[in-house]
Amino acid sequence: MLDAAARRLIDPPLDALGRALARRGVGADAVTLAGLALGLLSAGFIALGWFTLALLPLLLGRLADGLDGAIARATRRTDFGGYLDIACDFLFYGAVPMAFVWADPETNAAAGAFLLTSFYFNGASFLGFAVLAEKRRMRTDARGVKSLYFTGGLLEGTETILFFVALCLAPGWFAPLAWAFGALCFVTAASRLLLARKLFADQAPKE
Repeated sequence: MLDAAARRLIDPPLDALGRALARRGVGADAVTLAGLALGLLSAGFIALGWFTLALLPLLLGRLADGLDGAIARATRRTDFGGYLDIACDFLFYGAVPMAFVWADPETNAAAGAFLLTSFYFNGASFLGFAVLAEKRRMRTDARGVKSLYFTGGLLEGTETILFFVALCLAPGWFAPLAWAFGALCFVTAASRLLLARKLFADQAPKE
């Protein structure tokens, strides 16, 4: 819900920094992998109970996630780069809830399982929609220039990062926040399915 507005604010400085890094020979894929490493480091800190410390690599990793696209736009975008980016994003998004479960399995396991299931369903609805949108040659840049078609929703990347930050600041609230956020993820995925039914229920276009 917030991604389109957030992109309008963050894209200009990210693009400027991306161009500067590209001139110094920094590659987009390398930044993607660095962002993943930072995200997994954050998850490791969470699993150890170092919740406040986890905020720094978490936020730096998300900065890298924005910079890789900016570098790619300043140099050359590739299909593999987009594929690598989304795969790393999904790994990061799964690692953080898992880390909270590891940090306190007795308290967090049920809510964490529910949250991860909602992420799984939401991710499937997102990727499936992107495949069909590509088949129909649909295009949008409302959430920035992407390798995949990004549909809007009640919960998007911005909300998820804010949610992770809230969890690190208030780890004792993981279970109720996870139940609530997971429920909203299910609503987001269901609404995307309804939109897909509206747009794609007719006969598939001929190749």
